[in-house]
Amino acid sequence: MDERIKVYDEKMTKTYNNLLTEFGTIRAGRANPNVLNKIKVDYYGTPTPLQQVGNITVPEPRVLQIQPWEASLVKAIEKAIQTSDLGINPSNDGRIIRLIFPELTEERRKDLVKDVKKKGEAAKVAVRNIRRDANDYLKKLGKTDVSEDEIKELEDKIQKLTDKYIKDIDKAVDEKGKEILTV
Repeated sequence: MDERIKVYDEKMTKTYNNLLTEFGTIRAGRANPNVLNKIKVDYYGTPTPLQQVGNITVPEPRVLQIQPWEASLVKAIEKAIQTSDLGINPSNDGRIIRLIFPELTEERRKDLVKDVKKKGEAAKVAVRNIRRDANDYLKKLGKTDVSEDEIKELEDKIQKLTDKYIKDIDKAVDEKGKEILTV
């Protein structure tokens, strides 16, 4: 790949990977430890990711179990989950915290699919903005000693990259939508 457009490919890749990460935090009816990725626990005054203060397991399809490394963290973890936008009340037995995920209602599933489509659309806009930046860069490059044919070739490559990532994003949105709607 041409070094001049490699940076734009990397930016598009990051946009796509970021979308997939966001999709991982959207729960689709079964317990997925990724829904806890954004939760930070107050660990001796420092906001620390939940995964770094305990062991997270999935003992049943709709249950997440968190076993803190230190028993004193149970209350802090519980508080972090309650103040998050997860919408699930944790229960604990003094040592282990359990999150029981209720079945998603039809309406909630449809809302989640809308959210997925919105995130997908935002990612596509980001990819198109990267294409615009790349084309602006190529126009400036055209004012130097680079031939018009070479600029045209690079613009075609940028367009092909854009098309590829837009297609990948659409595919990811469709897959996540199907996963959410599957009961």
